[in-house]
Amino acid sequence: MSDAGVPPPVVPGDPELRSGSLPALRRGAVPAWLLFDWAAQPFFTLVTTFVFAPYFASAVAATPAEGQALWGYATAAAGLAIAVLAPVLGAIADRTGARKPWIAAFSVPFVFGCGLLYFAVPGAPGGIAIALVGFAIATLGVEFATVFTNAMMPDLVPRQRLGRLSGSGWATGYAGGLVSLVIALGLMAANPETGRTLLGFEPILGLDPVLREGDRASGPFSALWYLVFVLPLFLLVPDVPRRAVGLGAAVGEGLTDLARTLRMARANRQVFTFLLANMIYKDGLVALFAFGGIYAAGVLDWSSVEIGTFGILLTITGTFGAVIGGRLDDRLGPRPVIAGALVVLILCGLGLVSVDRDTVFFVIDVAPAAGSGGLFATLPEQVFLVLGGVLGAVAGPLQAASRTLLVHLAPRERVTQYFGLFALSGKVTSFLAPLSVGLVTAATASQAAGMAVILAFFSLGLWLLLKVRDPRSAH
Repeated sequence: MSDAGVPPPVVPGDPELRSGSLPALRRGAVPAWLLFDWAAQPFFTLVTTFVFAPYFASAVAATPAEGQALWGYATAAAGLAIAVLAPVLGAIADRTGARKPWIAAFSVPFVFGCGLLYFAVPGAPGGIAIALVGFAIATLGVEFATVFTNAMMPDLVPRQRLGRLSGSGWATGYAGGLVSLVIALGLMAANPETGRTLLGFEPILGLDPVLREGDRASGPFSALWYLVFVLPLFLLVPDVPRRAVGLGAAVGEGLTDLARTLRMARANRQVFTFLLANMIYKDGLVALFAFGGIYAAGVLDWSSVEIGTFGILLTITGTFGAVIGGRLDDRLGPRPVIAGALVVLILCGLGLVSVDRDTVFFVIDVAPAAGSGGLFATLPEQVFLVLGGVLGAVAGPLQAASRTLLVHLAPRERVTQYFGLFALSGKVTSFLAPLSVGLVTAATASQAAGMAVILAFFSLGLWLLLKVRDPRSAH
């Protein structure tokens, strides 16, 4: 077949990118890049939020409170390592060029850590350590791989379409999380008392409900899912050419360059203020998702069935929100999208803390439900469901537009380093909001008061964001 008339493939780093025009990519390159989010998201959906983490707290640890504390320590340890190493690795990668080898290298510990989770058997010696070590290793692997995948964005689409690319990536990830959650809750993880899954089936593959094999299998399932769906990225997405720089030289030069980048980030008031804002509102988002299920269980007495169904709803609304947010990003710019998302988070968050079994919006009393009433039968549950769905819809655009805004603000030749700083800003204080929630809850004996602390993080993040100049105003 003749190649006449076919545009040349994109050369990553081509100067044309600076002007917003790109040569044609190899067919399938952009969808293949989007599949990374699809490949990685089941780990966050199944392991960190809706399946393995609740299983660990309720069945592996001695008590749920101890389990929550231990899980928090593992999360903090992984977050600290990411905060320290992500910008360093980004600086080194910018010196050596190619990003795919780094993605492949960090995929190995991610898969290994996910596989370990299956061996965290209830009551088994070392089960707690296996779960925490596996979770921490997998978290490090997937977070580091994501730094290098994000840095590919400017080589895939013109700058004016980065918002759509980023939003589509988040939407694809949400869709992957939704499908994996339905599979895990509907076919694998079963109630140990009834032996049935959320859809009323016996677990597939002979998974034993009593030994919670379905919950434990969420780790290996996430690893297998990742291995299958990350392959197109390696096969179809073009990479920056490898540079003739040895690893030792790259480490030295990368660390020197990183120190220079940190000085430049501090000198670049726009980038520094945005990274500070991102750090604060991401802390609030971490706490919101970490405590949302706990809050619903305590305030509304929701079981795993309601929480699992709520998680599916949030994933669906998050998928649609990410798609719409990406288009708004391209039309309005990333800064207005982030600001709008934060306003919605503040308002809906205030609504959530106003709900309990007997009250809606602080002052509206609700009569007790008569009998069981069915799933989400009471007004407080329905209000909580709607507000939570809206929160899910704006969480994706908030995060997608954040990485788009960084691409617009960061110097192109140091984009990977800046994504390392971006990862640092999203992780370095990720313990602060959850710690604040815990302290206020303990001091007031009120879950609502503890959750209200999160609104302060969103408000402060919004205030700082409004100090960042909209990059579109410079064009």
